[in-house]
Amino acid sequence: MSTLQTLDRGLRTLDFVSLQPSGVLVSEIADELGVHRAIAYRIVGTLESHGLVARDEGGRVRLGAAVATLSRRFAPQLMTVGRPVLTELADRTQATSFVSVAEGDECVVVMVEEARGQALRVSYQEGARHPLHRGAPGLAILATRPESPHDSEDVRTARERGYSLTHGQLQAGAIGVSVGLVGIPALEAAGIEASVGVVVLGGLDTERAVRESRAAAVRLSALLAG
Repeated sequence: MSTLQTLDRGLRTLDFVSLQPSGVLVSEIADELGVHRAIAYRIVGTLESHGLVARDEGGRVRLGAAVATLSRRFAPQLMTVGRPVLTELADRTQATSFVSVAEGDECVVVMVEEARGQALRVSYQEGARHPLHRGAPGLAILATRPESPHDSEDVRTARERGYSLTHGQLQAGAIGVSVGLVGIPALEAAGIEASVGVVVLGGLDTERAVRESRAAAVRLSALLAG
């Protein structure tokens, strides 16, 4: 697959900056991209002119407000109603809650909420990607699709149970539970396949996690239908 180098560098810069809450220096961006600082400055300047990044007085680069505007344009109804559902799910399970969507062969995290008072936090952030066939969110999505002779045992098990449960597939010590969102016209019309669930490091009351994740899926379905 051919790519446009300048655009690729700009997108990689956005991804790199998004993972650094305290911001990054242009020199660090240059090192990350493997380019001269002058090129990194031009990339940052272009992104800044579109409001996608901003520089503080110390020269540190952070995401700009335009990124939030763009994010709200992705499945706006889901993004609007989903946040309070995830907050409640996180608090009820004392785990990190999320909504993920399928994008090609990858699973992409589009919303994350952490439980208040959660001691250990998993490195599961909005925008994170992983193979669709690994981890509870992707398996839950695959389980909503028609049966295929190529389905893995994990997918067949998730389809039979109505939820996916994984241990350490994406991060050592992490336990994930996820439920696919099905029969939602608003998502189907947009061609979006999604799942909702929780992930936590260490112990998890899996029965409660399954119950609450299913309830969250039902609530999301009702809100999106209404």
